[in-house]
Amino acid sequence: MNCANQNGEVSETRNPDGTLRLRNPNIENLKEDILYHLALSTVSHDLVKMFGDVKFVCMGGTAKRMEHLAQYLQSEINYELPIGTSLCDLTEKSHRFAMYKVGPILCVNHGMGVPSIGILLHEITKLMYHAKVKNPIFFRIGTCGGIGLKEGTVIVAKSVVDEMGNTFHTQKICGKVVQRPAKLDQQLVKELTSLRKSDDTFNVVEGVTMCADDFYEGQGRTDGAFCDHTEEDKVNYLNELVKRGVTNIEMEATAFAALTHYAGIKAALINVALVNRLNGDQVTTPKETLLEWQNHPQILVGRYIKKVLRSETLV
Repeated sequence: MNCANQNGEVSETRNPDGTLRLRNPNIENLKEDILYHLALSTVSHDLVKMFGDVKFVCMGGTAKRMEHLAQYLQSEINYELPIGTSLCDLTEKSHRFAMYKVGPILCVNHGMGVPSIGILLHEITKLMYHAKVKNPIFFRIGTCGGIGLKEGTVIVAKSVVDEMGNTFHTQKICGKVVQRPAKLDQQLVKELTSLRKSDDTFNVVEGVTMCADDFYEGQGRTDGAFCDHTEEDKVNYLNELVKRGVTNIEMEATAFAALTHYAGIKAALINVALVNRLNGDQVTTPKETLLEWQNHPQILVGRYIKKVLRSETLV
């Protein structure tokens, strides 16, 4: 295992003005850096002009959900698009991810699973670097399976683990196993959870989010095309997770936490539970209700963004 130089502090990855320092000296030697999966380039596009004002990057699984999030946040911060323009997918030509910009906010989908979000995080981090963005904040907003939580509950992750309970992200690089600490900003966790209002129809909790490599067998489900474990095995596994403090399961957490921490980017992970896995594997809630629940995390993020923007206006 290679853990050398993986514990860099934020100060090592920021310039005095808040812009990022990439942990890759090779980028400086490139005549052109092509962000292939975003259909952007340092030569073909003026990235500073296009994205230099970004303060917040919101990520979620699907393209349509990110389009809806962009529309919601546009309304929340009362942002008016320039005359003659409309909200559009800025990475449409990539046919990979979809990205929308609303003033200082980027909303981009990351696909499903660690490999997909890992690709996006590399290129979004480079985009922040090339655009000279100062002190960006990243959010992953998504859905998950809860463990012992009421459906519709919002979980703000205070920590993340993998299926084995490890608090790091494991990656194979040049034939070696590399581990990077998966850490989230604890102040941001507290600030987000404090934004729940007494009249909200949903609950908000701090939790421990488990990242699985798979939706079916990797999460102990018994309803996939293949299953070599028993219902008893599943129940025992879920109860063991409860003992470890795990509150929910999804498929991107360790990569998101580890790569943002390694880049020195303040980040938070907010999920809504669509099912209580202790009661079953399949999501049986009506679609209309699921769509309502999916809005709950974005409400917290919207409140946080408005709070930050208001405070900056008053300075």
